[in-house]
Amino acid sequence: MLSAKSITRLINEGSMEWEGWLRGDGLLLTLGSSLQPLVAQRSLVIDLADQSSIDSLYGEPVTRWETYELQPGHMLLGLVERPLRLGPEIVGVIGGLSHLARVGLAVHVTSPFVLPCWNGHLTLELVNTGPATLRLHHGMPLARLILFALNGPHGSETAPHPFYGREADLKSRYADEFPSARSGGVL
Repeated sequence: MLSAKSITRLINEGSMEWEGWLRGDGLLLTLGSSLQPLVAQRSLVIDLADQSSIDSLYGEPVTRWETYELQPGHMLLGLVERPLRLGPEIVGVIGGLSHLARVGLAVHVTSPFVLPCWNGHLTLELVNTGPATLRLHHGMPLARLILFALNGPHGSETAPHPFYGREADLKSRYADEFPSARSGGVL
């Protein structure tokens, strides 16, 4: 795990870019201005092999807001406020803040890994698992990114991802990325 001193050195050397806060030995991830609510009816079936079906899951993006009320059982995609660039020798792991978990807010419900050469905005998947509506505030801390040095050479399979990290579109692009999943082909 990289220390705050090592992270600061990497930023100063240009091996990574981060203009946000450090918290202990990690990057503090705060909630940015782009939100993508999921609004489909619970009875709707989403075909994960059909991108238009996936797209029907989402409501209108929310870009101008100070507070947002996340209802129990609902999910929201939230852009991290500051962009991040990792060099080929750095990998990150996202972890939620336990204070938020204790009120029912899950802040990252997928793979915690940020691969080498990431460049752009991270997206957090916010789920209210608690019994009460939670009021989110623009710029509030949500998670930490812990950084590690990559052991060994960087492989081409971790090249910049064609869909993620872009500020404009937070939605899933699963069917676009894995079109052979429709036919049962090899991925």
